[in-house]
Amino acid sequence: MSASSAAAPRAAAHPLPRPAPGIIAALFCGYLAVGLPLPVLPLFLHDGLGFGSLTVGLVIGIQFLATVLTRGYAGRVTDQQGGRRAALQGAAFCALGGLLYLTAAMPGLPPAAGLAVIILGRLAAGFGESQFVTGCVSWSIASVGPERAGLSMSWTGIAMFAALAIGAPIGMALYQAWGLQAAMAACLAAPLVAAGIALRAAAHISPAGPRLPFHRVIGQIWKEGLGLMLQGVGLSGLTAFASLYFAAHGWGHAGLVMTAFGIGFIAVRVMLGHLPDRIGGYRVALWSLLVEAIGQAMLWAAPSEGVALAGALVTGLGCALIFPALGVEALKRVPPANRGSAMGGFVAFLDIAYGLAGPAAGLIAGQFGYAAVYLLGAACALLGAGLVLASRGEHLLGIGAPCGSQYPE
Repeated sequence: MSASSAAAPRAAAHPLPRPAPGIIAALFCGYLAVGLPLPVLPLFLHDGLGFGSLTVGLVIGIQFLATVLTRGYAGRVTDQQGGRRAALQGAAFCALGGLLYLTAAMPGLPPAAGLAVIILGRLAAGFGESQFVTGCVSWSIASVGPERAGLSMSWTGIAMFAALAIGAPIGMALYQAWGLQAAMAACLAAPLVAAGIALRAAAHISPAGPRLPFHRVIGQIWKEGLGLMLQGVGLSGLTAFASLYFAAHGWGHAGLVMTAFGIGFIAVRVMLGHLPDRIGGYRVALWSLLVEAIGQAMLWAAPSEGVALAGALVTGLGCALIFPALGVEALKRVPPANRGSAMGGFVAFLDIAYGLAGPAAGLIAGQFGYAAVYLLGAACALLGAGLVLASRGEHLLGIGAPCGSQYPE
C-alpha cells in the first residue's frame, strides 16, 4: 500500500452494524483536550497570573462562545467535504489551542501576555471543538447509516462523556506532579493522537443532494434543539452547584454526585442506546425527560445525602438518551445532504443551555437557595417533555412533517 493511500483511506461502501471503532476512539482522544485543561487553567489564571474570578470566568467561557458561533461553518464543512475532513481540521485547531496553552505556561512571560495567549488558545480550541465534534458525530452516523443514527449518537456521547470524566483528573494529576507545562503538553498531544487515528479510518462519505442554508436547517430542527436545551439545564445545575448544595447541608460526599450521574448515564446508553432507532425518538425523549424531572425533584426535596445521590443517579438515567432521541428526529427533518449542518445546529442548542443555565441558576440560588436550582431543572425537564409531546402530536397528525423523508438516500 502506498503512503498516500494509507493517509487517505477509501470511503466505506456499506453501512456498519455499529459505529466504526476508529471514529469513536478518535473522538475520545480528541475530546480529552476539552477535559484536560478544565481544572488547570482556572488555577493558573488565578494563582499563577494573578487575575480575579471574573476574568477567569470570561476566559473559560470564551471557548463556549467560539464553539457556538462556528457550528454553522462546521456543519457546512461536514456536509460538503465529509465528517472525516471536519474532524481532522478540528483536531488541528485543538492542537493549536494546546500549543498556545503550552506557550503561555513558559516561565518569564508577563501576566498580560500570558492572558492574551490563553485567550487565543481558548478561541482556537473552541473553533476546533466545533469542527471536531460535528465532524465525528456526523461521520459516525454516516458509518452506520440513518437507520442506526440513535445508536451512533449514544456511542459518540459515551466517548465524549468518558473523555471529560477522565481528562479532568488526568489534567489535575499532571499539573500537581509535573507542573502546568506537562498538563498543557497533554492538551497538545491528545488531538494529534486523535488525528492519527482519524487518518487511518475509512471516510464514510455522507449522501450528496440539495443543501439548505444554515438558517433554514435551524428553522427545521429548532423544536428538537429547544427540547435538548431544556434538558441541559438539569445537568448544568448538577455540575455547577452540587458541591455547594452538599456543603450547605453538611453532606460530605459531593464528589460522588457526578459518579452517580455517570453510572446511570453510561448504563442506559450501553444497554438501551438502540431504543431511539427502534421505537422512535419522540417516545424515548418524552419518557427520558420525565425521568430527568423526577431525578431533579429528588435532589430538590432530598432529606438526606443518600436521597440526593439517588436523585443524581436518576437524573443520569433520564439524561442518557435525550440527545440521541431528539437527534434522530432532527435528522429526519432535513435532506440527507444537510445532516452535518443539522448536527452542528442541534449541538449548538446544548452549548447555549450550558452557557445560559449556569448564570440563571446562580441568580436563583442567590435568591432562593441551592435547592431551588434543582426545582428549576425539574421544571425545565417537564417543559421539555411538554414540547416533545406537542412535537410528537404534530408528527403523528402530519403537521409540520419532517422534510427529510422527501429526499431519498
